Amino acid sequence: MSGMHSGAQARVVTVALTFVAGLTGPALGQVARTASDFGAQGTAKVICSAVFVSGRDLDDAVRNSTPDFLPPADRRRLLAGDDAAVFLDLDRQEKMVRVTAHGFTGRAKYYGDQGCVILPPGAGGVFFDPVEVRTTLPDAMTQPWPMGDAPTGAPWPAGIDRAAVTAATDAAFADGGLTAAFVVVHKGRIIAERYGQGADRDTQLESWSMGKSLTATLLGLLVEEGHLGLHDPAPVPLWRQDPEDPRSRIRVSDLMRMSSGLLFTHASQPRWEWGREIADHLYIYAGGIDAFHLSITRAAEFPPNTVGRYRNSDPLTIGYIIRHTVERMGKTYLTWPQQALFDRIGIREQVMEPDPYGNFLLTGFDYGTGRNWARLGLLYLQDGMWNGERLLPEGWAEFVSTPAPAWDQSQYGGLFWVNGNQRWTALPRSAYYMSGAGGQHVIIVPTHDLVVVRMGHRRGQRVGVQALDTALGLLLDAIEGSVRK
Repeated sequence: MSGMHSGAQARVVTVALTFVAGLTGPALGQVARTASDFGAQGTAKVICSAVFVSGRDLDDAVRNSTPDFLPPADRRRLLAGDDAAVFLDLDRQEKMVRVTAHGFTGRAKYYGDQGCVILPPGAGGVFFDPVEVRTTLPDAMTQPWPMGDAPTGAPWPAGIDRAAVTAATDAAFADGGLTAAFVVVHKGRIIAERYGQGADRDTQLESWSMGKSLTATLLGLLVEEGHLGLHDPAPVPLWRQDPEDPRSRIRVSDLMRMSSGLLFTHASQPRWEWGREIADHLYIYAGGIDAFHLSITRAAEFPPNTVGRYRNSDPLTIGYIIRHTVERMGKTYLTWPQQALFDRIGIREQVMEPDPYGNFLLTGFDYGTGRNWARLGLLYLQDGMWNGERLLPEGWAEFVSTPAPAWDQSQYGGLFWVNGNQRWTALPRSAYYMSGAGGQHVIIVPTHDLVVVRMGHRRGQRVGVQALDTALGLLLDAIEGSVRK
């Protein structure tokens, strides 16, 4: 989802800082330069994750989840599978995927609990030490939902039309939508759950930009503990070196609302504005770079909190702040989310993939189960409370679900989308949601004590999202008849 809007505000001019791929690592020699080069790298990563993280069949992954990193003609060649100019090699022994396009080979390698990571050209490995991420929770079947997966045996809830819930679930799995997971939680209880496309309850599925909302959640933990202030100036030392630097006025809340004003190009902008063969929005995924460094070194384009635009720079900068805050606390960055969040809400595994420098790319490279995402939605439905313990600040859910003032339309909050423009036609405007490419959604409807998770594969996005909208209407009918708002 692009979320791009026009803005009449004057642009702020600062001296742009040049970023070179691999600046903080060893000299890498050859670098990706063309759109095909970047496409080869990004595609290798996504297919690597589909096979080694999600456990999917290679042909299924290539056909249904190949991203739009490759130029259209190259993507068609890859899908054809018989072109000498563009082809893929899967090495199961090395757990490596190589995609070659016009002589350039992009590589991605599986690193266990860190998932798959792009290897920059010339690099023998990543520039961080991979670690094991282990849960402290017992086997999921020893605890009932939501801390575990054991069935509760409770009777069907009174007043809920079971046949209508089944009809809603059927609607979510419309032919051609490639829906992989559909989970419905009402009043804390799972009332519908189904999987498709070879997935099951334990499949770590592509989640894409739903990870931005996970970034918001990790930040909320630090705010609740008093390490950061939501409306404080963003603690980025680079922005404080010059008191005249307009970036010094960017607050944490501006980054949360994607209203920082940082100059960060998007694929919807004219190509001449990009400054390279691909837009910044995609470069952070496909470049094999230090994505945090790229983000914090962007120039200011607009004054903060004046223009809202969907830019990966803002959640990545929050990621930078999270990493440095966690490390100052003496914690291990790569394992901290499991300890600080996931173990506390019943999530035993969530694969969050970093760039080659060990920075979580939660703008899109994240994998979770349908139930994982349902638990996260439930945490927000409960205003950050879990088992009587406050994890997120009081009012955090209200902040992320309130339309950001700098956006032209009421569609974005704080790293969550909001239903102010009735994107979901059956839902009240107060509903809000996580959203990711390929039709990934966690929809939170406070008025109906409802969380709906829908996940699927990219090729089915158009049909899948339309099917979800239909399913949501049927669900609300099942809960309260014709009263929807």
